[in-house]
Amino acid sequence: MGWLEPLVFALLSLIALVLFSKKVSAIRRNILLGRKEKIDDQPAKRFKNMLLLAFGQKKMFNNPLVAILHGFVYVGFVIINIEIIEIIIDGLSGEHRILYPLIPSLYPYLINCFEILALLVLVACVIFLIRRNVLYIKRFKSKELDGWPRTDANLILVTEIVLMGLFLLMNASDTLLQQRAVGHYADHPTGNFLISSWLHGILGSFSDQSLLITERTSWWLHIVGILAFLNYLPYSKHLHIVLAFPNTYYSKLQPAGKMDNMPSIQQEVLYAMQPELAPTDAAPAPLRFGARDVMDLSWKNLMDAYSCTECGRCSAACPARQTGKLLSPRKIMMDTRDRLEEVGCQLDKKSDWNGDEKSLLHTYISTEELMACTTCNACVEACPVSINPLDIILQLRRNLVMEESRTPAEWAALFSNVENNFAPWKFSPDDRDEWTRSV
Repeated sequence: MGWLEPLVFALLSLIALVLFSKKVSAIRRNILLGRKEKIDDQPAKRFKNMLLLAFGQKKMFNNPLVAILHGFVYVGFVIINIEIIEIIIDGLSGEHRILYPLIPSLYPYLINCFEILALLVLVACVIFLIRRNVLYIKRFKSKELDGWPRTDANLILVTEIVLMGLFLLMNASDTLLQQRAVGHYADHPTGNFLISSWLHGILGSFSDQSLLITERTSWWLHIVGILAFLNYLPYSKHLHIVLAFPNTYYSKLQPAGKMDNMPSIQQEVLYAMQPELAPTDAAPAPLRFGARDVMDLSWKNLMDAYSCTECGRCSAACPARQTGKLLSPRKIMMDTRDRLEEVGCQLDKKSDWNGDEKSLLHTYISTEELMACTTCNACVEACPVSINPLDIILQLRRNLVMEESRTPAEWAALFSNVENNFAPWKFSPDDRDEWTRSV
């Protein structure tokens, strides 16, 4: 290489990193718009959950075949990108396969491993494309995926196929140039690689110049594609590749289905039952009961929204969804993320923005959706990375009930009985043991 290619490479890398950092910073700011929530208990157990769920993909093995294919894509793509270290060094220094002289005996084995993984990634992505677009799998056919969400999923799979193909094409043309002793390629006799050598039959008829163009084009498209993928990631549902780790670490450790009480409400009930405990000075009223917009949710709820990969396992497990109700836990998470992104865009335009006429409740998520939830916790159990749609549903529903007094008639009767009789039934507390007298 001359001096021009390293300069162009350095500029492209710098621009990509700046843009990526800017978007990551905006996402961090958006997440921190949520309420403060202290999550720092049992670090050893949290670390174990992170290893099992995020790294080990434990819940994915409910369907072993899909888990194995997903493992090929995840592990393969991560390991193959170790080679980016060499590409970056080559790009900045103007050298070619700079690591080969350092580990000449080990180098071919490493690249062969990378190529096997590249082939597995490529095959797995093709299978996933078929599953999403040809086979009828109900959770992939939902209307909430129409438009950009479906395109996003397909685009990522196609991008990974292209990147793996470029990697193999680059190696195939490189090894042919070595065999022909063309230029500096002869200085690094790595020998043929296991998978890319299959392409020699196609490339063998190319002239030296055509092979040079093929190798250089593949090299540039591969690294530019990776830089583009890096910057696309924060705009895509595939941000879970990064956020799955902190999200599983900070997931709730309390028993499944246990609901968090609102201390302010507990105090009001306590004071109603024991007025002597009520403070004499007027205590400030809570700013809001439950949640109406994304800013009322906790930062962990908002991280959940960004961590969602829209796989639909939560909705497939939801009994309300299965019986034809409007509720879809996946849509709850998608709507939360969409609203948070909208708020973030407004803050980008005007830092002192104080809200608009929209809200997560009603504008994005309807009353009918929230009231359909049975709080069975199936969506939380089904999520591979411990996302908790139920927590968001409960907070929005609390706002409906406690600030808008919007409840089904059956709930209103129950609330009245609890308030007056301290039990869900319409019996006086004094008559609660009446049934024992007739035995």
